[in-house]
Amino acid sequence: MKILVTGGAGFIGSHIVDAYVAAGHSVEVVDNLSNGHRENLNPKAVFHELDITTPGLAGIFERGKFDMVNHLAAQASVSISVKDPALDARVNILGAVNLLENCVKTGVRKFIFASSGGTVYGPTDRLPAVETQPFDASSPYGVSKVATELYLRVYSSVHKLKYTALRYSNVYGPRQDPHGEAGVVAIFSRKMLSGGKPVIFGDGLYLRDYVYVGDVVDANVRALERGDNDAFNIGTGTRTSTNEVFAVIKELTGFAGAEEHVPDRPGDLRDSCLDSRKAGEILGWKPRTSLREGLRETVEWFRRAKP
Repeated sequence: MKILVTGGAGFIGSHIVDAYVAAGHSVEVVDNLSNGHRENLNPKAVFHELDITTPGLAGIFERGKFDMVNHLAAQASVSISVKDPALDARVNILGAVNLLENCVKTGVRKFIFASSGGTVYGPTDRLPAVETQPFDASSPYGVSKVATELYLRVYSSVHKLKYTALRYSNVYGPRQDPHGEAGVVAIFSRKMLSGGKPVIFGDGLYLRDYVYVGDVVDANVRALERGDNDAFNIGTGTRTSTNEVFAVIKELTGFAGAEEHVPDRPGDLRDSCLDSRKAGEILGWKPRTSLREGLRETVEWFRRAKP
């Protein structure tokens, strides 16, 4: 099938493109390279350097005649969304609407969306969070994810555009950039391998559900044929503190220094964890990579990568 991947030069998107290409699909990528990198691009995918908010997107859809769109392009930082909510809304909400309009006009069959498990549920006493919990976003970034999911429901009802929303926990792995909730893995790996001083926000007891990028890719492959008009948590169900992640990466890198603690960041959730049993039942998906194994793969990639 023909698939358009937005953000396909980015961390998660490039891995998904690789998997789709390997499966024999015809893949095109839209990425403005604000966070993505050319070196991440699969040489067998057609690349368009373009912002998802621009009118020029229409020509790509008209020529591409895509069966599927997998949407990962985003302003992905919670802290930036707090500082500049208008930017966040322009990219994450208006950009998504631009894509959806082009999907309807050109007959796209299905839209896969990279949502965010931690931020759409917000602070909650019900952990691991389940998909039936109400939305309660506590940051503009979270609001943008909620808004896009609601738009997906409308486009499915009004225009019969199928969708699957994958609510990721904190994705980490090779090619990771420092943005997003799991960016700490990339930051720690880079800092420790270069002999710098890693920074931990607050007391380091923020708890997150870290899921390996390879497992996330598997969910996106399964979503091509399953999970229509539904949302799924994609996480491990296990909470890990920033301090624990620091300790494992310190061991894996052989880092001999100490961390520096700085004040908390506004908008960050204290605790986040996802129940992914629904994804297991309907998508046939489950996480297969342990945190230590995933962190080892990530550290080795950063060890080999150019600084």
